[in-house]
Amino acid sequence: MKKKITCFIILFVTFQTSIAYSQQKGEPFEGIDLTWQNGSDRRDSSVFEKLKYFIPSILMDVNYTYSFNNPIDNTVVGSTALARNNEVQLSALHFGGDLNYQNARARFMTQFGTRSVIVPRNDYSPYRGQYQLANVYRFLSEGYVGYHINKWYGINIDAGMFMSYIGLNSYYQPENWEYQASFTSDNTPWFFNGIRIQIYPTKHLKIEPWIINGWQSYGKFNTMPGVGANVTWIPSNNFKFLTNNYFGTDAAGIPERKRFHSDNSILLRYLNRPESKSVSKAAFSITADIGCEYGGGVNGFNASDATKPAQYFASFMIYNRVWFLKNRFAWTIGGGMMTNPGRYLVLYPTGQASPLPNPNNPTGTEGNFPFSANPGDKFFGWDCSANLDFMPNQSITARLEFVHRESSVPYFAGQGGVTSQTGYSTSALDPKWRPDLVKSENRIILVLLFRI
Repeated sequence: MKKKITCFIILFVTFQTSIAYSQQKGEPFEGIDLTWQNGSDRRDSSVFEKLKYFIPSILMDVNYTYSFNNPIDNTVVGSTALARNNEVQLSALHFGGDLNYQNARARFMTQFGTRSVIVPRNDYSPYRGQYQLANVYRFLSEGYVGYHINKWYGINIDAGMFMSYIGLNSYYQPENWEYQASFTSDNTPWFFNGIRIQIYPTKHLKIEPWIINGWQSYGKFNTMPGVGANVTWIPSNNFKFLTNNYFGTDAAGIPERKRFHSDNSILLRYLNRPESKSVSKAAFSITADIGCEYGGGVNGFNASDATKPAQYFASFMIYNRVWFLKNRFAWTIGGGMMTNPGRYLVLYPTGQASPLPNPNNPTGTEGNFPFSANPGDKFFGWDCSANLDFMPNQSITARLEFVHRESSVPYFAGQGGVTSQTGYSTSALDPKWRPDLVKSENRIILVLLFRI
């Protein structure tokens, strides 16, 4: 019996080794132009690409935004891209890169700037247990290790923290057509923590299953992990389709509440004349999301039972981008809408209205003046934006953007702000003071984006 087991182990190891070192058919999406796509790296090469074992990457994002509401505390509400009004801010500084040795692979990217504060605040899983997970991971945007198998057009098995594709937009702003993401992207995950397997059966197709801790969470809310998958199909230089589907239990302390989410995008480049002195290329992207929570007192899309309110998410966004003067300038216009009864994906207002988990009601919020997120609470929002980009080379972008956003309930920071009557968090609150939340905002954003 021992001999049979030994022979089986030898055969298995030999088989795995032969797969890992067999000749791969080619690189995934090899020869396909990805530089025009929303949410993708617009560079056609890296200055470090000749390095053998480590390809560095550095990204910087500096913004200035002016809100016509002019809140007294300068706080931006409902955004993961912006943190403060009327100030020049270092939103993000990332550095790291990709490591490869034989078939071993790894990637890490650090995260400094205001995004290291405003993105982790939306993850409540660190409150389960100890060790301050939010602080441990706060300064990392990505960090994973894996192994590459030379099968078909490649198979990658990775474990750690990696970027999400849900919502189309990239977490790294130099890759996006717009700066302030529409509700669809800003209210869906930027990162996942767990295991993924990237399978490229053909040059044009990627299938990527996930087993993850949860919905943009460092830890798990309950005992069941989240599961999902991405499928990306790029049949030509001018078309891309991707779908992401997720299932998990992401209400703290309510394991019977299940979440489903489906995210779907189409991108089409309908004009490409790179040497033209007028319009050089044009493309559009459409994203549509739908999902729900059911169980544990909520009823998904079904609103017929008054004791179990409907709790779901439905949204879309559409953008059109036109490049001109040999791709040195680009103009983007677009927007979207979102409805989210139960508000389980809505970014909560910040400052004194900022929520913390309530042990007696894990789906609710607390604080001096909480923004309610109870079953049945309605939320509808829509937005539109337009911007102009100047791109003298593939490493830097200067962007001027105008954004208008509206919501069905008071949500955005008004002139009185969301911190205190003076705008400072150190001030003792006047008993008569309340956060000044309003239903709309207009803002202008100036941005410098750098990538090398």
